[in-house]
Amino acid sequence: MFNELAEIVVIGAREKGFWSTAPQQQDSEKLMLMVSELSEAMEELRSGHDRNEVYYSETGKPEGVPIELADCLIRILDYCGQWGIDIDMAVAEKMAYNKTRPYKHGNKQF
Repeated sequence: MFNELAEIVVIGAREKGFWSTAPQQQDSEKLMLMVSELSEAMEELRSGHDRNEVYYSETGKPEGVPIELADCLIRILDYCGQWGIDIDMAVAEKMAYNKTRPYKHGNKQF
């Protein structure tokens, strides 16, 4: 499911001219761009927007927490698709492991 989406995202990214820099720069840059999308989602909340609100800029660009989260997912899928990371397997593996963990493992507040 995610692997198929990753293939679609990579095709779109390549068509728009992304992935043209050196591989070493790509890793750090691409990973930090994922983080930046989450920061943008937080800024939407800090600006008083509801977590489910989608609104549009004057140019028609969609904005809001859901859009920033979508951007983060797109960046993650793009990275996985570009480098052949089997994200379907990784998600399934991690979810299976999480089932074995104790209730509120780590005893942390949040």
